[in-house]
Amino acid sequence: MTEQAALRAPRQDNRRRQLLAAAARRFAHQGFRATTIRDIAGDAGMLPGSLYYHFASKNDLLLAVYEEGVRRIAANVDRAAAGAADPWARLEAACTAHLETVLDRSDYAQVIVRVLPQDAQKVSDRLIALRDEYEGRFVRLVDDLALPNPSDRRNLRLLLLGALNWSQVWYRPAGDTPSAIARQFTRYFRRALERPEEVR
Repeated sequence: MTEQAALRAPRQDNRRRQLLAAAARRFAHQGFRATTIRDIAGDAGMLPGSLYYHFASKNDLLLAVYEEGVRRIAANVDRAAAGAADPWARLEAACTAHLETVLDRSDYAQVIVRVLPQDAQKVSDRLIALRDEYEGRFVRLVDDLALPNPSDRRNLRLLLLGALNWSQVWYRPAGDTPSAIARQFTRYFRRALERPEEVR
C-alpha cells in the first residue's frame, strides 16, 4: 500500500461506518422500501452519488447492515453460551443474550428482526442465508438437550425465537429483566417436555 493509499484508507473506512450507521437507522425506523439512497446519503452528510463509491445499491447496503447486525448478535450469543456447561444452562444463556441484544433497541438489532428477506427480493437469498447461519446456533443448542421422545426440536426452537423476537412488542422495562424472562421461558419448556403432567 502506498503512503497516499494508507492515508486515504482510514477516512474511507470511517465513511463506510457512517453510511452503515445511517442506513441502519433509516431501515430500522422507516423500513427498507420507504428509505431512499438520498435519505441515507443526507444523514451521512454526503451527496447521493458519493454513496455509490462504497455500495453499488440500496440492496447491497441493506446486506452490509444485516451482516453487521447478525455479527453483533451472534457474538453476544456465542460469548454467553460458552460460559455454561449444562445444555439447558447454555440455552438459557443464549436466550438471555439474544433477548438483551434485541431489546437494546440498537438500529442493527431492529433491522435483523424487522426487515424481512422478502422486503429486498434481490438479496433475499443472502439475507435468508445469514438468518439461517445465525439460527444454526439455536439448532445446535436444542439438539444438545436430552429430550424425551417424541420431541419436536424444530418447533421448540421456533417457539423460543419467535417469543424472544416478539418481545419488542410486549416487553416493559419496569417488568422482569431479560435474564429472568429467558430463565422462565427455558424452564417452562423444560418442565413441559420432561414433566408434561405438571403443566396441564
